[in-house]
Amino acid sequence: MKAALSGPEIERLVQALGKLPGFGPRSARRAALALIKRRETLLDPLIGAMREAAAAIKVCSVCGHIDTTDPCGLCADQRRDDAQLCVVEDVGDIWALERAGVYRGRYHVLGGTLSALDGRGPETLSIAALLDRASGKPGLEVVLALSATVEGQATAHYLTERLAATGATVTRLGHGVPIGGELGYLDEGTLAAAFKARRPL
Repeated sequence: MKAALSGPEIERLVQALGKLPGFGPRSARRAALALIKRRETLLDPLIGAMREAAAAIKVCSVCGHIDTTDPCGLCADQRRDDAQLCVVEDVGDIWALERAGVYRGRYHVLGGTLSALDGRGPETLSIAALLDRASGKPGLEVVLALSATVEGQATAHYLTERLAATGATVTRLGHGVPIGGELGYLDEGTLAAAFKARRPL
């Protein structure tokens, strides 16, 4: 049995960092070492920021975005276009679209995609709330900005059928989003091209 390289507290820090996206065991150990070596300038401020964020974060009751207010800043912004509702899988997709600066409407976070293998059915996603938001709004365009994966496409097809009863025009992102691509990893130019090329379903 291998002996631990460090005390249990440091090993717990490495393990916690290793659970973050993009971190493997080696990169988690490097990050932990950097934090420890620069405790006053990196570790202590990070701990404070994480505590403050954990205490202040709220999930928007309107769209599902995360912010420190409810409703979130995007939903409270009166300058945004109420005639467009962009449906995304996750909060990271909102951040990507806002960075690209190509969309000025409202958002709705589904909380994932349909996946029978992972046990995610329609009841596990924020689909009922989406249908409520889309109902009784003449002229509303619902933009399905879902990843071009098998699950994303299946979810888009399901939503198109369900949204038909609301009377909303349903569009989806067009050229620019590669098959297998996820929105959070695309550059701003690709997202801009995809928004401009959206088409009716």
